[in-house]
Amino acid sequence: MEDQEAQVQAHKLLGLKTETPRKYDNKFTRALRSCCIVPQRYILGVMGLLGVCNAYTMRVCLNLAIMQMVNRTKSGEHESLDPYACPNDDLFSNSTTVIERPYAIFDWDEKTQGLILSGFYYGYAATQVPGGYLAEKFGGKWTLGVGLLSTAVFTFMTPVVIRVGGATWLFILRILQGMGEGPTMPALMIMLARWVPPYERSFQGALIFGGAQIGNIFGSFMSGILLADGRDWAYVFYFFGGFGILWFVLWSLFCYSLPNSHPYISDKELTYLNNNVTTAEVQSAKDPVPWKAILRSAPVWGLVAASVGHDWGYYTMVTDLPKYAHDVLKFNIATTGTLNALPYLAMWLCSFPFGFMCDLCIRKGWHSIKTGRIIYTTIAATGPAICIILASYAGCDRTKAMVYFVVSMGLMGGFYGGMKVNALDLAPNYAGSLTSLVNTTSTFAGIITPYLIGSLTPDSTLAQWRIAFWVCFAVLVITNVIYNIWADGKQQWWDDVRQFGYPEGWKHGPLTKDVIEQPETTKLSDKKLDSV
Repeated sequence: MEDQEAQVQAHKLLGLKTETPRKYDNKFTRALRSCCIVPQRYILGVMGLLGVCNAYTMRVCLNLAIMQMVNRTKSGEHESLDPYACPNDDLFSNSTTVIERPYAIFDWDEKTQGLILSGFYYGYAATQVPGGYLAEKFGGKWTLGVGLLSTAVFTFMTPVVIRVGGATWLFILRILQGMGEGPTMPALMIMLARWVPPYERSFQGALIFGGAQIGNIFGSFMSGILLADGRDWAYVFYFFGGFGILWFVLWSLFCYSLPNSHPYISDKELTYLNNNVTTAEVQSAKDPVPWKAILRSAPVWGLVAASVGHDWGYYTMVTDLPKYAHDVLKFNIATTGTLNALPYLAMWLCSFPFGFMCDLCIRKGWHSIKTGRIIYTTIAATGPAICIILASYAGCDRTKAMVYFVVSMGLMGGFYGGMKVNALDLAPNYAGSLTSLVNTTSTFAGIITPYLIGSLTPDSTLAQWRIAFWVCFAVLVITNVIYNIWADGKQQWWDDVRQFGYPEGWKHGPLTKDVIEQPETTKLSDKKLDSV
């Protein structure tokens, strides 16, 4: 394989078309090539979309199922004491049928539920950086595939584990599920870098990463249907665990880490990818990731702050909106699942016009990259912050409250054109490492948020939830202010120190293996950086 890669690189340097020798070349693979009309990179895109969708359905399905697992007899005593309590959903229907909940067998308080829901993110934060390393070493196909397969198996096993070990075993299982999903994004980014030409990456990126919102929509909607009429909550885990296992089988058959290792990619597409996809050349002395400079960079910490704020608001919606709709607004479980899908649909649909407008304004010169990132990050932070407060003060006007939540998530779609892509502006050469740092740090919001909200809402009353939403408001606004102060849209000097040199007064040692002169008087040229 190394000889093939060397041959491909040599052909690229000479401007020649590359005909890479096939690892698999027999009558069967040639027959498959003749039948495959759709380019394999688009099949990868569709399977990546389904993979991300699968990951998010397995992440959120417990958010609804837990409401059918917990016996709320004790909390019912507090409802009569809540002056702001909303009428039950049964009062809005003509049906007088009382739905029994024979499977609500656990007496977990709100704090315990919050701790269980946060367990996923402990594992998720722990495996993102190792996942990127494994994907580089062993290929994105199996790193991603085996990781999601493990999550699917753990999801399928959830009912048995809960009934045997209760809350403790469920918490441990959720950590293991998070560990399986941690490598998902790093592995997908590495595969996209090897499969997709630069001028196709926007389309493929939108296709694949849109799977997150589709997963939230599909997971919420199907969970609501499966849990309706007091059905056994175990069906949710069997359904989504089975879906994940089926996806792994298809992924194993149709997707490969490298175009050159794909047995039935067409000769035309393989030649096209070898000539147009730029891969890193093998160097005897590859520069290490410049962590010393990254950790001293103000724009990096501004980006971390924005990501923490976004994830705090996003995880509040993902994890706790179903509980608010069911416990406070008193929607029944089927309606909760359907309504919980609407905000994610709004976010997914709004992300496209926000991203288009940001790119258009930058291309036309109406504002700089930095200004564009600040504008759309601010829309994605302050807009939702205001809307969730308005929703809490809408009281029992359920229509108005849900409209505010939908608008909130729609405005959050602006983050795709804001801070989401800012890592590529700051460090195109080290975007993977920078993204791992940002994602790992911001994932702690997913750990803290469910547990904190569980602590703030022990009786799940409207007044208690209003406090939780004010905390979310403060986090979103403060982190956005920090980002606006430190944000930058230019390539940073440490991303290419060979070109830009060291800043004046840098005393922390060289960033490259072969030492570059770093005179004390060296000062970066702002004009040079602006031209990047």
